[in-house]
Amino acid sequence: MIRIPRSILQKMIEHARREDPLECCGILGGMNETAQKAFEITNLKSSSIQFVMDPQGQLNAFEEMEESSMEMVAVYHSHPHTLPFPSEMDVQKTLDPDMPSIIISLKEKDDPMVKAFRIEKEAIYLEEIELI
Repeated sequence: MIRIPRSILQKMIEHARREDPLECCGILGGMNETAQKAFEITNLKSSSIQFVMDPQGQLNAFEEMEESSMEMVAVYHSHPHTLPFPSEMDVQKTLDPDMPSIIISLKEKDDPMVKAFRIEKEAIYLEEIELI
């Protein structure tokens, strides 16, 4: 389970809406599976169906997390036109099956859906999100 403050979840949704119709991406930093900050990372692909996180943005986020005694607790990205379920590209790009991957769906623009998954090459597991 990953715990996310409502204010951080709202910032993630706002990030997805700002980037729409392109995918947004970012990292959640925190401790003990609890998010403390969302780091917005530039999507170098500028694509509506895939993302590649900017390495410098990732480095900046990791440096700030280290300075604040945080760790990466999840990655997130948006699906502007589809449901919040990992695509084949999402599955192929997953490096750490223990790291939750959060997907923000804007398919229903007025009612975004947010789901978290643990993605393995052979299986995809729904991860519970607790809003705090």
